[in-house]
Amino acid sequence: MAGKTKLVLASGSPRRLQLLQQAGIRPDNLCPVNIDETPHKSEAPRNLAKRLAREKAEAAIEHISRQPELHGSMILSADTVVAVGRRILPKAEMLDEASYSLKMLSGRSHRVYTGVTLVTPKGAMRHRLVETRVRFKRLSREEMEAYLASGEWRGKAGGYAIQGLAGCFVVKLTGSYSNVVGLPLQETVSLLVGEGYPVHFNWVNG
Repeated sequence: MAGKTKLVLASGSPRRLQLLQQAGIRPDNLCPVNIDETPHKSEAPRNLAKRLAREKAEAAIEHISRQPELHGSMILSADTVVAVGRRILPKAEMLDEASYSLKMLSGRSHRVYTGVTLVTPKGAMRHRLVETRVRFKRLSREEMEAYLASGEWRGKAGGYAIQGLAGCFVVKLTGSYSNVVGLPLQETVSLLVGEGYPVHFNWVNG
């Protein structure tokens, strides 16, 4: 499509890329950014998700400012936070973090928040925050040990991946499933379409 606005995904997450591809969206460039994701003191989970999505977008703006071929691109960023009440669960990298998260989630309801930020070609920022409620069954010791041994939890917010083995733990889900995977598709597509990005072009010309 001649003159189509380029789209930069400010994420190295394969899950977010796969979700965009599911919606027929192929980013022109991937721009993983590294920011400090430590919550501020007493920061609410929903506010953390919004702030980190915005800061990732800002870091991506700085990065692509040094790449003339990407000037005028749309930038899409997101961050997902899992919380039990106001307690934010870690993005598990260590076994003890994953074990802690599973114990917190077992037999309880929790909330998954994803902040989404879209930077328009003119530099304006559009934001969305999506919340999904998820309830886990009460996990046995054997289930926890087997899941921890699988290693699937590594790098995942809340120490689990709903699209994988942990889908077996979900008793109830209210809201967006793709939000729990890492990117709420309906809201993301709505943002892109609202700013004139030709989401549906590939649907009929793919």
